[in-house]
Amino acid sequence: MKLILTTEVSGLGAPGDIVEVKDGYGRNYLIPRGFAIRWTRGAESQVASLKKARAAREIRDLGSAKEVAGQLGALKVRLKTRAGESGRLFGSITTGDIAEAVKAAGGPQLDRRRIEIGNAIKSVGTHKVSVRLHPEVAATLDVEVVAG
Repeated sequence: MKLILTTEVSGLGAPGDIVEVKDGYGRNYLIPRGFAIRWTRGAESQVASLKKARAAREIRDLGSAKEVAGQLGALKVRLKTRAGESGRLFGSITTGDIAEAVKAAGGPQLDRRRIEIGNAIKSVGTHKVSVRLHPEVAATLDVEVVAG
């Protein structure tokens, strides 16, 4: 089955990519969740607009991605949130919260969809977060969560 990806799918491709997948994977997972649309001859204009939007948001090249990774490695990100006496948070920290905290700490503007949290952050302390800047570059960021 030939599909056009509308969002980034790990291990498959980026928005606007035309991919060939098994019928069941496309029909039962990618299309219902809005990750892809069926490829048709008329969909070429959609591919062009998706790629244009991605190019506007994406970090331009490998060199700049490595530069941003260096900035993120040196950055001290501190996030204040409500927590109980035992250090357990009321709720959890989201990727949007992390993107805002990086911006507030003087870091670059990050797309929240590029931030990957391994396990949900639900406690006070320092947590490691991965940021995919480029298909070949991923940065690790230490996020300190404090009760406030």
